[in-house]
Amino acid sequence: MRFTVLGPVEVAAPGADAPRLAPRHRAVLAYLLLHVGTVISTDRLIDAMWGPLPPDSARAQIQTTIAAIRRMLRASGADGILATRAAGYVITTGPGQLDLDEFTGLIAEAPAGSGDPGDTAGRIRAALALWRGEPLADITAHYVESARARLTGQLLTAVERLADLELARGRHDDLIDELSVHAAAHPLRERLCCQLMLALHRAGRQTDALHVARTFRATLAERQGLDPGHAFGKLEQDILRDAPDLRPPLTAQRPAKPQGTNFLPYDVPDFTGREDEIDGLVRRWSGSNGGNGGVVTISAIDGMAGVGKTTLAVHAGHRLADHFPDGQLFIDLQAHTAGQAPLDAGTALEVLLGQLGVPAQNIPASVADRAALWRSELSGRRVLAVLDNALGADQVRPLLPGSSRALILVTSRRRLTDLDGAHALSLDVLPAAEAVELFTAIVGERAAAEPLAVLDVLQLCGFLPLAVRIAAARLRHRPRWTVAHLADRLRDQRRRLAELATSERGVAAAFTLSYLQLTEDQQRMFRLLGLQPGRDISPEAASALTGLPLRQAEDLLEDLLDAHVLTQHRLGRYTFHDLLREHALATAAAEEPADARREALGRLFHHYLHTASTAIDHLYPEGKHHRPRIPAPATPTSPPQDEAEAIAWLDGERANLMATGQYAAEHDWLAHTGQLAATLHRYLLGHAHQADALALGGLALRAARRSGDTAAEARTLIDLGQVHFWWHGAYEQAAEHYRHALDLAREIGDQGVAAGALQALGGVSRRRREYDRAHDHCARALVLFRELGDRAGVARCLTDLGIVHERQGRYEDAHEHHRQALDVYRETGSRIGETVVLNNIGLLCQRQGRYDEARRHHGQALELSRRFDFPGDEAESLNALAEAARCLGDLDGAVAEHDTALTLAREVGYRPEQARAHDGLARVHRDLGRVDLAHDHARQALDLYTALAVPEADEIRAFLTGLAPTANEDAAANGR
Repeated sequence: MRFTVLGPVEVAAPGADAPRLAPRHRAVLAYLLLHVGTVISTDRLIDAMWGPLPPDSARAQIQTTIAAIRRMLRASGADGILATRAAGYVITTGPGQLDLDEFTGLIAEAPAGSGDPGDTAGRIRAALALWRGEPLADITAHYVESARARLTGQLLTAVERLADLELARGRHDDLIDELSVHAAAHPLRERLCCQLMLALHRAGRQTDALHVARTFRATLAERQGLDPGHAFGKLEQDILRDAPDLRPPLTAQRPAKPQGTNFLPYDVPDFTGREDEIDGLVRRWSGSNGGNGGVVTISAIDGMAGVGKTTLAVHAGHRLADHFPDGQLFIDLQAHTAGQAPLDAGTALEVLLGQLGVPAQNIPASVADRAALWRSELSGRRVLAVLDNALGADQVRPLLPGSSRALILVTSRRRLTDLDGAHALSLDVLPAAEAVELFTAIVGERAAAEPLAVLDVLQLCGFLPLAVRIAAARLRHRPRWTVAHLADRLRDQRRRLAELATSERGVAAAFTLSYLQLTEDQQRMFRLLGLQPGRDISPEAASALTGLPLRQAEDLLEDLLDAHVLTQHRLGRYTFHDLLREHALATAAAEEPADARREALGRLFHHYLHTASTAIDHLYPEGKHHRPRIPAPATPTSPPQDEAEAIAWLDGERANLMATGQYAAEHDWLAHTGQLAATLHRYLLGHAHQADALALGGLALRAARRSGDTAAEARTLIDLGQVHFWWHGAYEQAAEHYRHALDLAREIGDQGVAAGALQALGGVSRRRREYDRAHDHCARALVLFRELGDRAGVARCLTDLGIVHERQGRYEDAHEHHRQALDVYRETGSRIGETVVLNNIGLLCQRQGRYDEARRHHGQALELSRRFDFPGDEAESLNALAEAARCLGDLDGAVAEHDTALTLAREVGYRPEQARAHDGLARVHRDLGRVDLAHDHARQALDLYTALAVPEADEIRAFLTGLAPTANEDAAANGR
């Protein structure tokens, strides 16, 4: 059995993992382990766990916890370790069972002032090797802070003893990295700072030594208002004047560095997730270099700033350390370190050779010789090296070993595509579950109390590990904050990046370093991409935004993708992480003149509008003369070439087009808002994007009114009315829009708009079965359209008049009007018009009892609606096919087609066709004798018809009345 407290509190059973304890149980176990051999009373445990304000259930919780610990120990075959005494509980461990006992034992075996200094230093190093991070790292309890401080004090005392020994033996070069790590973690430890200063001075780095001294003075004054002690001041002066007594002893001999030295940084105790990535690294090393041969395994870990590359590499290094007994090395190549230039190969090799134990005087001057020595030193050794924060493959390549059983982990914000033989691992943001686990590990029980608010915070952090850590740390140090309060602060986009920062690190600072590593052209692309309102961007749109040729724009996008400042979720589409988007926008505001920003957006908006116009012309050619004519932009584009490409482009860019319309309306691009709405209306209406049609139409209506464009206002009112009419069945609301548009058209003398409003009002009257009024409206509109030479308007009126004639029983007139309309639609290439007329001809055939012919026309309409993605017309075709099938006696086929129509109509929010499908299903199920189903569908049809305020409500109500006797008779029969 093995217990550890010098890092995460863990229990390991021989040959298997011990059962996992809950956090509170591990806290009690850790307290008992800190007092091995001492009987601890229940009252003392309560005070240790909760302090002066324990919960009422504290005693019961302690008893439950002791029982849980016993179960874990019993399952691991170590039940006798925990005993109950009259005064409380006691844990007794044996040799090698507790890392703290081992640590204190090894320190005790390293007496000061006697014995072999090398042996003493070796024992201290062995003791320090037991530490795996912050003591009691994953424990939360009242006693933890003081216990952790006490243990950390023991660690630092041992480090300082070791430093004194090594400095006396002339091993100052070996100490610098170790002391730097500890001094950074404990910046107020004066003795540690002095030892680092002395080691740097003896290594010929006087400037660095004095910088350490100045930093210590400033930190001490800022945090405690004190000056350093006399010994510190004397050492600082001696370094300044290069005092002879600071030189290493002449008798000191510098032996070769012992094997197994670990230079890996601190492994964070709350490391969370990334198990697949870690397992992949372990498997890859095991598969290529598991102990035989001289193959070097290189894994290049890349990802955006703050995604946790270094944390992953260091954690993996610690996990794999036992497989590399010849040492674990680490170097920061400083590609993205504030205020530092990236390390050159010569300096990096000097550091790495020093970590291997090569004396400074034996390190050659030239880079080539150092690289050769590095390869020679690694030959035959099993070493793990983390090359962190690399600028690119050129910086890393000279640091790679030759033939060696080494594992090299490289981290970089760029994809190292030119690093031959390397296994690439690109890190993404954390999955939601792992982000919750990380946040909870840092915050503690407060997170569990507000799970929904935690998700809000994580989404606002974009699941970026650095952002999650900073947000969690802010919350942990503000006990009065709730998680919901933190989420509210992060929702303010103007200060979100400022919230995600501490005095030592921040998301924006990390992003800035990535930005500064870009070329000038890449920086400009990054800035301008921050301006675009949409969620992603295509190379063509980026070309328009920047005014660059398409090929150059695409190359820059790929460069930014490799630099991990852009991501790509779909081929040919580039997007930002949410926080990087905010940073890009802020950078553009700071570095791009206002005129340049507006010009860039103008180019982008023009590109979207022109390409959308071209796409709509392919799909709805009959109405092109009514839509705004958009000239080709200066930047060459690749507009859609046919209907299929048009639909694909519009579907792919719809979200961006909507975002553009919203931005234009909010930033006084009023003309663009109106043009975009007018251009996209037929597409949004016909492809079941009614919510977008209403939103964009509403923006256009406000823009038209603000700019005083009465004609645009009238046209937009008609467009909005059509959405209410077709999809929602809100006929009175639609009629109000149409009447208002008609009044405006007459006011300004716009016959085209007037004709459109009259034709639309005819549709409302027809739906209400006011056929004479419908005929009057459509006939007047037909005259106006013919006077204007508007063939598309003429075709629409002919279609509507054909429907009116069919409802009035004037079948020949109806056929003639539909035939004329179909000819116009086919001549102009209007697929949607052809689909509508085919369905209407099919309904006319049904009225005449020609059901097979009706199904043929409806089938053609269905094929067109599916081919060109007209979901509303598809639902209409299916309902019509079902009605014809019922008349032909194919009741099962009718049920299937009505069901499909109902499902589709529900999916796209087409209320009139939902009502029609329920109505049809009620009648077919009645015919099949399924009275309960018929009643259920009839009730749903009645609810919809009533809401639509149409005459069909009375018909389905009568149908329900007719069902009632049948239902009663069935009930009576069942009773008999």
